[in-house]
Amino acid sequence: MSWTLRRLSALVAAVVTLAASTTLANRVLPGWAYPVCGLVAALVLVGLGRFAGCTWTDLGLSRLRRPALAGLAGAGLVAVVFGIALAVPALRTVYQDGRVGDPDLGQLLWLTCGRILFGTVLIEEVAFRGVLPGLFGATDDRWRWPPILWSAALFGLWHALPALAIGRNAAVHAVFGSTPVVVLQVLAMAAAGVAGIFLHWWRHLGRGVLASVIVHFTTNAGGLTLAVLVR
Repeated sequence: MSWTLRRLSALVAAVVTLAASTTLANRVLPGWAYPVCGLVAALVLVGLGRFAGCTWTDLGLSRLRRPALAGLAGAGLVAVVFGIALAVPALRTVYQDGRVGDPDLGQLLWLTCGRILFGTVLIEEVAFRGVLPGLFGATDDRWRWPPILWSAALFGLWHALPALAIGRNAAVHAVFGSTPVVVLQVLAMAAAGVAGIFLHWWRHLGRGVLASVIVHFTTNAGGLTLAVLVR
C-alpha cells in the first residue's frame, strides 16, 4: 500500500475523531446522547474513508447477504457459549456485574438497542473493522496481519476509559482481587485488542462489517441481558 497525503490525513483525522468520541461519550455527554455520538462518529469515519479513496468494499460496507449469514452463524456460537456458562454454576459469576444495575424492561431495551447497538457496536465495528483496516490497507481477498494488528491495537486503546470499571465484574474481582486498577485497565485493553482480532476474523469470513456487527451485538447485548436475568 502506498501512503498518500490524503490517506495519512484521513487516518490522523479518524484517530482524533475516535479520541474525541470516546471522551465525549464517557466523560461529557448525558446518557441519552451516547448512541447519537456513536452514530455521528461512525458517519464521519465513513466519510473520511471515502475521502481517502477507500471503496465500499475496502470499508466492508458493500455486501449484506454473506456478512449476515456469517454473523448469524457467529451469533449461534456465542449463544452456545452463553448457554454453557449458564449451565455451569461456577461460571455464573461472569454475569455478576456491578455495572448492570437493576433495569426494567424499557431500560433494558434502551441499553441493548440504543446504547449498545448505536453507541458501542456500530461505531466500533465501522471504525475498527471497517475504516481503520481499510486505511491501513486490509483487503477481503487475503488476511493481512499488519493492518489488522494496528486496528486491534487502537481498539484496545479505545477501551481505556471503559476499562476503569472492569473490576466491578464479580468474575474479574474473584480472579484478580486487589490488583491495582491501572493493571486491570491494561489487561482489559489487551483483552479488547485480542477480541478485535477475533471480530475482524468474522468480518473477513463474511466479507463485510455486518458479520462482526452481529457477533459483537449478540455478545454485548446477550451478556447484559443474562446479567440482568441471573443477578
